[in-house]
Amino acid sequence: MNGGKNFFDKIHFFIYLPTDTYLYRQKYMGSSALILLTICGIAFAGGGIVVSKIVAKTSKNSQKGETYECGIPTTGTSWIQFNVGYYLFALIFLVFDVELVFMYPWATVVKEVGMTAFVEIIIFVFILFLGLLYAWKKGALEWM
Repeated sequence: MNGGKNFFDKIHFFIYLPTDTYLYRQKYMGSSALILLTICGIAFAGGGIVVSKIVAKTSKNSQKGETYECGIPTTGTSWIQFNVGYYLFALIFLVFDVELVFMYPWATVVKEVGMTAFVEIIIFVFILFLGLLYAWKKGALEWM
C-alpha cells in the first residue's frame, strides 16, 4: 500500500514539507491533484444543485413564465434591439478580464523561467495595450 505508508504518514509528510521544494511539487502537485480538484469541483457544484432540488419549494403557475422588470408589469414586446455599443463594451471588458487568467500561471513560474518569461509578458501586455488604444480610437469605450 504505497510503500508501507498509511494515510496519516502522508498527511504528516505533507504538513511539514515546504511547498517550494521539488519533491513537494512532484508528489502533490501532479496531474492527480488536478484530476482530484476537477472531481471535487464538479461534485461540489452538482451537490448544490441536487440539494436545492430536494429542499426548495416549487410551484407551477403561469406567472413564473412572464417577463419580470423590477415588479412593474411589462408593456409591449420584450424583444427589443439594444445598441451594439453595449455588446462591444462587454467584449472589451471580457478581453481585459481574461488576460488575468493568463497572468496568474505566468506569475507562478516567472522566477523559474527568468528573463524569457518577463519579455513574453511585456509583449503580451503591449499587444493588449494596442488593442485598448484601438478601442479607444474607435470610440468603443464611450458610454451611451
